[in-house]
Amino acid sequence: MPARVAAEIAALPEPRGPMRRLCADLARRVRLLAPLLHHLQDHHHQDDHHRDLADALAAARDLLRAVHDGSKIYQAMRGDGLLDRFASVNRQIQLALDDLPYHTFDMPEEVQEQVALVHSQFKRAATRTDTPDTQLLKDLASALAADKTCDPAVLTRISHKLQLQTMADMKKESVALHEMVISSGGEPDGCVEEMSSLLKKLKDCVITEAPSTDTLGTRSASIKHRSPIIPDEFRCPISLELMQDPVIVSSGQTYERSCIQKWLDSGHKTCPKTQQPLSHTSLTPNFVLKSLIAQWCEANGIELPKNSANSRDKKAVKSSDYDHAGLVSLMNRLRSGNQDEQRAAAGEIRLLAKRNVHNRICIAEAGAIPLLVNLLSSSDPRTQEHAVTALLNLSIHENNKASIVGSHAIPKIVEVLKTGSMEARENAAATLFSLSVVDENKVTIGAAGAIPPLINLLCDGSPRGKKDAATAIFNLCIYQGNKIRAVKAGIIIHLMNFLVDPTGGMIDEALTLLAILAGNPEGRAVIAKSEPIPPLVEVIKTGSPRNRENAAAILWSLCSTDVDQTRAAKVVGAEDALKELSESGTDRAKRKASSILELMRQAEEE
Repeated sequence: MPARVAAEIAALPEPRGPMRRLCADLARRVRLLAPLLHHLQDHHHQDDHHRDLADALAAARDLLRAVHDGSKIYQAMRGDGLLDRFASVNRQIQLALDDLPYHTFDMPEEVQEQVALVHSQFKRAATRTDTPDTQLLKDLASALAADKTCDPAVLTRISHKLQLQTMADMKKESVALHEMVISSGGEPDGCVEEMSSLLKKLKDCVITEAPSTDTLGTRSASIKHRSPIIPDEFRCPISLELMQDPVIVSSGQTYERSCIQKWLDSGHKTCPKTQQPLSHTSLTPNFVLKSLIAQWCEANGIELPKNSANSRDKKAVKSSDYDHAGLVSLMNRLRSGNQDEQRAAAGEIRLLAKRNVHNRICIAEAGAIPLLVNLLSSSDPRTQEHAVTALLNLSIHENNKASIVGSHAIPKIVEVLKTGSMEARENAAATLFSLSVVDENKVTIGAAGAIPPLINLLCDGSPRGKKDAATAIFNLCIYQGNKIRAVKAGIIIHLMNFLVDPTGGMIDEALTLLAILAGNPEGRAVIAKSEPIPPLVEVIKTGSPRNRENAAAILWSLCSTDVDQTRAAKVVGAEDALKELSESGTDRAKRKASSILELMRQAEEE
């Protein structure tokens, strides 16, 4: 098994695009393991260590394939996640090799040395922090700036870095973007419009730089420009006409909305192109393909036919991605007792509400909020995730906050926070934060019992979940009653643990929360019992400007009410750090440091 996977990796095409070095390095290291893998195969090793290595190599193969087939523009714009995946795969292979006793195998000495060398390379690759290409990021920012014309030299550099230098490359990139949207069920990471815009600019750049041949070739190109051939992927498979409103069905195929709607209205339950049964009849707008079609039309001087509609529908289409009839259909599917229909409709609203403010207004006006609140109690985890995330996206519009709270959503959001999937819990916390921007909602959310489950998420959530929870708790604790709730729920011991764990990535959040809780007598008393002085002084000495400021504020709260805390700070060497902070810190940090130094002077005189 491992030898076969390694052979599949060796057969992959030469890597291209912004991740080509990482891909080449990973593939090279796997190839160097070939003697070990053949030994495992020949001697029929089938223990758990063997399977762990097989799983790790399969993860490497899947990552390399995904990068090869994926959008190079997306990889450049959202490269941090891929860097993490490469480090994770290298780490997985390293751990598998750690557990594999290859030094005891009957292999030649030079093979043993080679495997040991590659093992050490995987170990370095697992711990090395690769940084994104700063020049490429600057060029991307320049190319995407809406307020200026892009420098052709910048586009040329991007084209070379991403290895998108021919029209064939551009076509592959268009297909990759299209496939990515289908697989993600909508708009990935909210950057589709930027990616489509950059693709168009790179296409124009390639066309401009393409060397002209002869007069006949130029004339031929001119004729083709006047009578362009519509790319197959831009044609509806039913009508074979250029699509103007492409939508995705559950099979993953894209059709013109009016054509597939007629097909479905006729009673068909299968995909016209693949003939496979449709799991549901919801239609998801294919925004990427629609943008690419619009760019192609503009480049070829073709005007898309306008939709015929009455003035009310025209106004709706102009302001949102759905006309009135489309929104009514979505609401009906939310009301239906069909779980698949409800899941798909909630997912569609989640994507639409993320796109723009007009969609948020139209969706709320269509009556979606109470229906989504009802779906928070769905037994289907995915439906619940879609519903809470749709409410999060709708809550961004200020007027929708009152509608969400008025629909009795808060208790149900708190229940999702307690029992939902990790994604649902994360987005429930983010929704509570969004709603808590309104002061009276802080009281309602705290009274609904949100703080204990938020603290649970703060402790056991994903990195993103922890930060969502911390942000929500901070905003809720602006209200004094919620500070007491947080202290009674035991938050301080967890915050102190974060403070002394530099690897946890939560020091910033811990200090911010401790600073606001230290202003409450009950909070201050619990902090004082947690041996806070040494870690606070350490932050004042070595922390970031914001963290030093918060640490000084916490220390001042403790020292201003308890002279023993002042003396303890002096004993651990806080005085020199505070003098330096009083001269070089932020304005607030300078004030707090000076006040603590004065308290120390007064304590000496007593």
